[in-house]
Amino acid sequence: MSRGGEMVYIPDDSDFSSFKDQCESLEGWHCRYNKAGVTVWSQGQEENCAVQKIKTRISCKDVPAETLYDVLHDTHYRKKWDSNMIETYDIGRLTVNADVGYYSWKCPSPLKNRDFVTLRSWLPLGNDYMIINYSVKHPKYPPRKDFVRAVSLQTGYLIKANGASACILYYLTQVDPRGSLPKWVVNRVSQFVAPKAMKKIYKAGLKYPEWKRKHDPSYKPWVYPEQNTLPSVSLAELSVQHADSLENIDETGLPEDHLSTSDHEA
Repeated sequence: MSRGGEMVYIPDDSDFSSFKDQCESLEGWHCRYNKAGVTVWSQGQEENCAVQKIKTRISCKDVPAETLYDVLHDTHYRKKWDSNMIETYDIGRLTVNADVGYYSWKCPSPLKNRDFVTLRSWLPLGNDYMIINYSVKHPKYPPRKDFVRAVSLQTGYLIKANGASACILYYLTQVDPRGSLPKWVVNRVSQFVAPKAMKKIYKAGLKYPEWKRKHDPSYKPWVYPEQNTLPSVSLAELSVQHADSLENIDETGLPEDHLSTSDHEA
C-alpha cells in the first residue's frame, strides 16, 4: 500500500475507497470455496503463488455492524476468540484513527510461526466500517529469532450493515509469508483456514456484547480517541517493510501429513 514504495503514510479516503471496491468487486477473482454462508476468492499469478490475494465474505445474522467493528478493534477480547494468535499489542498511536501494532500467530505445524508489525488505520463511513493495515518497520521492534517476520502488503476488513441487527463481513489480505510454501498450504488457506477464521469472528460477534458488559463497557478508544493512552509515534520513526530485506525460508518440502487434526477443521 505504500506510495512509491518508500514512504510510510497514513491511508486517506482514496485508499479506503479503493479497498472497498476490491472487496465488493468480482472481476479477476476466482471462487475457491462457497459453503454455509462463507465464500472465499483468490487472485494470484499462479495457483501456488505464495503472495496471492485472498478475499473472504460471511453474512453475520444477529450481529450489528458496529458490534463486529468493536470485536475487530478490541485486543483484550481477541485473546478470547483468536486461538491462532500468540501475542498482540498496540505499540503507539499516529493519529485519532491510525496506530502501529504487533501481531504473532501460530502457523499449521510443521511450518514456522510468523509475526507482523503493521500500520493500521480505520474509518467508519455511514453504515460501513473499514480497518486496513500494511507492514512497517519500527526500530524498537526488529524481527525476532523465534518468528519469521511476514509482510502484509495489504490486509483489511470491510463491515457492511445489513439492516439494524445484521452485517456482511469482508476480509481481504495480501501477505508475503517470507517463505516458499508448499502448494498444500496455499490450498489449505482457502479451503480450511479462511472459512474457519471467518466463522470464529462471527461467533465472537455474537458473544461480544455480554463479554463487554463485564469488561470495562465504556472503554472503546477506537470510538472515543480521548480514551487512548498509547504513546505517540511519529511517521518519521517508521519505514516501509520491504519483503526482500527479510529472511526467506524454503518450506516447500514439508509434508502435509504432519498436520494436526485441528488444522483440518473448516
